Amino acid sequence: MTARVLVVDDVPPNVKLLEAKLTSEYFDVLTAFSGPEALDVISREHPDIILLDVMMPGMDGFEVCRRIKADAATAHIPVVMVTALDQPSDRVAGLEAGADDFLTKPVQDLALFARVRSLVRLKVMMDELRNREATGASLGWESEDEPTLDVTAPTDGSILIVDEQERVMERIARALDGVGELTFMAGGEDAAERAREKNFDLIIVSLTMRNTDGLRVCSKLRSFEETRHVPILVMVDDGNTKLLVRAMEMGVNDYVVRPVDRMEFLARVKTQLKRKRYADKLWENFHLSMQLATTDAVTGLYNRHYLTSHLETRLQAAQSSGKALSVLMMDIDHFKRVNDTYGHAVGDLVLKEFAVRIGKNIRGVDLAARYGGEEFVVMMPETSTDWAFMIGDRLRQEVGENPFDVGAADGPLTVTVSIGVATSVDGQSPSALLEAADKALYEAKESGRNQVIIAEANRP
Repeated sequence: MTARVLVVDDVPPNVKLLEAKLTSEYFDVLTAFSGPEALDVISREHPDIILLDVMMPGMDGFEVCRRIKADAATAHIPVVMVTALDQPSDRVAGLEAGADDFLTKPVQDLALFARVRSLVRLKVMMDELRNREATGASLGWESEDEPTLDVTAPTDGSILIVDEQERVMERIARALDGVGELTFMAGGEDAAERAREKNFDLIIVSLTMRNTDGLRVCSKLRSFEETRHVPILVMVDDGNTKLLVRAMEMGVNDYVVRPVDRMEFLARVKTQLKRKRYADKLWENFHLSMQLATTDAVTGLYNRHYLTSHLETRLQAAQSSGKALSVLMMDIDHFKRVNDTYGHAVGDLVLKEFAVRIGKNIRGVDLAARYGGEEFVVMMPETSTDWAFMIGDRLRQEVGENPFDVGAADGPLTVTVSIGVATSVDGQSPSALLEAADKALYEAKESGRNQVIIAEANRP
């Protein structure tokens, strides 16, 4: 997986070395030699990942990282601190500034490439979610709560720890006190299968278990739909670079090296929880935007746009299979009088109740939509004209014989509906089918309302 990598260091030979290594692996490399220059490049070029030196004159790497993470437009870009410092306190400071990982000079090639590829995968996922949210906005919905990468980690996370050693689990429990709910699992080849039973925010796996293959657990976690996007943090012995690289290539998100520093461990866990919460919010907003873009706000039924696009697909399928597809075009009689007499709030309640009664009188395979105003359409796959007429007339009776209790001043309202029925014929387009149903509806209106009329082409 290739990507655009920004290398930031005030020492030109260091920049050239990293540039040469990354270019040899077919990464597209951008360079900057100071903090302000790096911020300028980021705003213009939007790299996929940033390798950032800590010790720079003027604006150091910590400050650059804080500014990157404070900007909503760049907060999702992974940042790797590259430094000669190798104290846990320095790593914690970088993680608290928003860095996603640390690489210590001289940088080992395997660690460099594994870390870059892992974080690029994370960036690709985040970009996809952000693009989907943008698509929802382009369809007419914008979130009131735009997701941001919070500076504070959630305190209600759900974390699974897989390790065979009870004393290690006890130390982890002390280190993560106050972060959230902890679940411990003493290894076992079925650890990944058991992890599917609950919605975890983070899974921590030891790669040094004697009776359980930690890498296999990670591999299975990435293969199951329920755990595919859950962050995984692995614990590995110091110096076991080969095992760590395999874990990163497998899709593991982060790691800690034993002996584990408590503060660094806590900082890395909080970073993963923050990213998981951010991704969850993006997914939630996307699904909500899709729902709002395809449904009617008043009735909760599908809207006209969704109906017409779905109707085309179902009509093609009906014509290919030789089975009939029918539609009901419905209009609430004298609805303007309801709005004029009782107000639009009561009118909306009538629309909502009418939608409820439609839902009670059609099948699960049918699709109901608000077509506009007081007009509704029901699409009925594999349905003959006679059957569609019967369902339409049943709905007409249900509406007309049971007044609507919508809080009107003079009691429940008597409401009636006129319905036109049309069934597809060979070669008919979706618009022609809807037009036939609309003409039948018009005829029902002209003939006295509160009745069901079959389109002329479908009459015996």
